[in-house]
Amino acid sequence: MSNAVKYTPDGVSSGAEAVEYCTVRHQENRDYYACIIDRKMPEMNGYDAARVIRSMDRAYCKRIPIIAMTANAFAEDVQAARAVGMNEHIAKPLDLKALAKTLRKWLIK
Repeated sequence: MSNAVKYTPDGVSSGAEAVEYCTVRHQENRDYYACIIDRKMPEMNGYDAARVIRSMDRAYCKRIPIIAMTANAFAEDVQAARAVGMNEHIAKPLDLKALAKTLRKWLIK
């Protein structure tokens, strides 16, 4: 018997959609366990999306892990992600082992 936990991802095409999925759809009983947001997204970049999510007056929006995904992997990029309320920063190109480790850190209690 496997101890694997299965999650089903949803994809969005903009920062504005990320905000909608993390906030509005949560109220439709569609819980999300984490948001992985690219820093460079159309309409609203990932940092602005994280700021909006964190500013919502809902406990869910304050506690959901938000993970920055970006090609920029310098210390100042990690710091900028944390400054807007993101919990982690993972670099592209995506390393699946690093992603799995990050998700385990935030999702498995």
